[in-house]
Amino acid sequence: MVRLFPNAESCLRLVRALTIEAWLADYRYLNMDLLKERKKEALRAAA
Repeated sequence: MVRLFPNAESCLRLVRALTIEAWLADYRYLNMDLLKERKKEALRAAA
């Protein structure tokens, strides 16, 4: 029999890494709409 993981901790480590990677994928790129809103607010405050 071939085991994929040597122990339960190594399996849990992989699952955690994949979960964090999937969660961070949503935050990799800048939301340009948010930046446009901030620029508008800054221009309004300066005027």
